[in-house]
Amino acid sequence: MSSITSKTVMFVTGAFVIHRGWDDWIKYFESKGYKAIAPPWPYKDGNTAQELRDRQPNDLSLATLTLKEVIDSYAKHAQSLPEKPIIIGHSLGGMMTQVLVNRGYAAAGVAIHPVPPLGVFPYEFSFLKAGWKSLGLFTSLKKTYLMSLKDWQYAFVNGMPLHEQKATWEANTIPESKTVARGGLSSMAKLDWKKPHVPLLITSGSEDNIIPPHLNYRNYKAYKQNGSILEYKEFKGRNHYVLGQSTWKEDADYILDWLAKL
Repeated sequence: MSSITSKTVMFVTGAFVIHRGWDDWIKYFESKGYKAIAPPWPYKDGNTAQELRDRQPNDLSLATLTLKEVIDSYAKHAQSLPEKPIIIGHSLGGMMTQVLVNRGYAAAGVAIHPVPPLGVFPYEFSFLKAGWKSLGLFTSLKKTYLMSLKDWQYAFVNGMPLHEQKATWEANTIPESKTVARGGLSSMAKLDWKKPHVPLLITSGSEDNIIPPHLNYRNYKAYKQNGSILEYKEFKGRNHYVLGQSTWKEDADYILDWLAKL
């Protein structure tokens, strides 16, 4: 029997995409007895990606959003729940999940292909190629950034058929705050690597360009062994669109089994 009694799950969305990418995960986790939510980031509360794209590029509220504000919004959601949630985040949401775990907001944490917290240097060329435009160097921070289809194909959906790449861009890609992206390089992304923590699982995908598996593995190795439950799992054939790939239930089942064994 699991020592984790919480049956509440909070999904944390990453950058560039709408929170609706968790819809199938919410239904699946609820079919397994959990209560699940996926709160949108501040100023990203549209029902469709197109609705949010229609605000591009002059959505000043989103453009000036900071990583601190996003993390604080998830912390507030976590505190409003009837019990400490199991927090599951993807990409930048995976980094924020680690911050929330580090700060004591979670009953357990799962970071899916996470952006690394401060202290794990992402020297991989594919990470830099896929992500540098989001920093908006030499551009106005008062305008949002929208990932192009070409960049989406490289960063998220490499290896998938062209029609799927186009369809997933239409369904998921939304304007992003360059200020949030830059926040990943600031103290807001800092962890206390030595601090004991609740069980934490970090997953990666062999085909992920923007967050290569060896970057996730270095993230895992940065934690100091202090008796806390910490696990790393690499899935073969997964790109960064892992939440929506045809194999997503296999990943979800692995997480559910991991939680059940704690």
